[in-house]
Amino acid sequence: MITSRIAARLEGQYGAEATSVSSLLEEAEVRVFHEAAEEKITAAVVILADGSVDKLLGAIELMETDWRDLLIAAELANADWPSRLDDIFGAN
Repeated sequence: MITSRIAARLEGQYGAEATSVSSLLEEAEVRVFHEAAEEKITAAVVILADGSVDKLLGAIELMETDWRDLLIAAELANADWPSRLDDIFGAN
C-alpha cells in the first residue's frame, strides 16, 4: 500500500517518475498478494531501492521470490519494524 509517507519518499527520490514507480510497485504487489501489500512490504522495497530504478526492480524481484527475504534485507523482519519505519519515513 502506498501510504502518504511512502509516496512522499518516492516523490523525493524519483521526482517526476514517482507516479510511474508507484504504479509499478502496486502492480507487483497485486501479482504477489492479489491485493495491495502491507505498508512494511512496500516500505521494504523502497528502502532497498534507495532511489535507484535498477535497485527497485531488484527489490520487486525479491518480493516476488520471497517477501520474507525482502523484509530481512530491509531490516523490517523484527518486532521493532514500526519504529524503524517511523525513523526512515517519519511518524505515521
